[in-house]
Amino acid sequence: MLAVGLGHYLTVAALLLVLGIFGIFLNRKNVIVILMSIELILLAVNINLVAFSAVHGDLAGQVLAMFVLTVAAAEAAIGLAIVVIYFRNRGSIQVEDVNLMKG
Repeated sequence: MLAVGLGHYLTVAALLLVLGIFGIFLNRKNVIVILMSIELILLAVNINLVAFSAVHGDLAGQVLAMFVLTVAAAEAAIGLAIVVIYFRNRGSIQVEDVNLMKG
């Protein structure tokens, strides 16, 4: 039976990071997809923090991961609230429409 080691966690985190980066740079049309991609990047960071914390036997990485989760939750709540208000006012959440708000 295979044991799950640090390399496996780092591989999963790298895949999530790449998916998040591709979501941001390849799909620049939908604001919700961009927000979800940012969440994937933060999740990859959390996996790295917890994996290294477990390997080194130190709880500091896990505590820092909890702070990152708190920031990610706040970012998601505020970002989605802004998107909902913008959709109610303009009727669209396309990035091109948001760029029209520049003064």
